[in-house]
Amino acid sequence: MMNVEPGLTPEFEKLPAGQRFHTDIDWLDSRHSFSFGEHYDPQRLGFRTLRVINDDRVKPGIGFPTHSHRDMEIISYVVNGELAHKDSLGNGSVIRRGDVQRMTAGTKVTHSEMNPSPTEPVRFLQIWILPAEQSLTPSYEQILIADEEKRNRFRVIASPDGRDGSVIVHQDSTLLASILDPKKSANYDFAKDRYGWLQVVTGKLEVHGHTLEEGDGLAMMNVTSLSVLATVPSEVILFDLA
Repeated sequence: MMNVEPGLTPEFEKLPAGQRFHTDIDWLDSRHSFSFGEHYDPQRLGFRTLRVINDDRVKPGIGFPTHSHRDMEIISYVVNGELAHKDSLGNGSVIRRGDVQRMTAGTKVTHSEMNPSPTEPVRFLQIWILPAEQSLTPSYEQILIADEEKRNRFRVIASPDGRDGSVIVHQDSTLLASILDPKKSANYDFAKDRYGWLQVVTGKLEVHGHTLEEGDGLAMMNVTSLSVLATVPSEVILFDLA
C-alpha cells in the first residue's frame, strides 16, 4: 500500500485515522501510521524514507523509560503539554508546543522521554526518517518555531540544510508545518520526481477533492503542487520526500 515505485501509482492515497495501528496501555495511547513494535504489516513499513509517525498521548508523571536507538533521524513535535528529554549525549531539556527536536541516533543513542507534569497529559508526534548514511555521529538539536510563523502557510521545520532556521535532518527530506484558520489555505510546490505525505494533526481540510480529518494521512505521488484548505481550525505536517 505505502511502498510505491515511480510512475506506478495514482496521485493520492489516503490512510484514514481509524486504519492506523493502536497501542493502548495504562500510561500511553499511541496511534501508528506505519508498522511499529508488535504491529506489523509488510505493506505498511513506511513511505519512501519516512519510517514512523506515532501520535503519542502520555499520562501525567510517566513516560518512556531509558531505551536505545541506532541509525535513525528522530523528530519530536509537541502538540500540547510538555515532554522531558534526557540522553546519553548529555542533553536534558523540556520541549513544549512550538518546539521541534531532532536526534540523530547514528551509532547509538540512549534516551528517555517523560511527561514531567503531575496533572496534564502530553501529546506529541514522534517521527522517524531513515538517514542517508548509517553509523553517523550521534547529535541533538532543538528549536522553537512560534505558531504565528506557521499561520496559513507552510513553514520549514526540518531540512537537509537547516534552511530558515530549521533543524537539520540527515536525509533528502524536508518537513513543513502549517496552522490554518477556517477557510484559509496553504500551498506548496514539489520539485520533479518528489513524493509527499500530509499528516493531519488537528482539524478538517479539503485537499484536491479529498476530505481529511485529525489523524488522517495522505500519500502523494507525481504531484507538482499542493493546496490545503481548512474548513475548521487545523494543523498539518507536510513531508517532501525523495
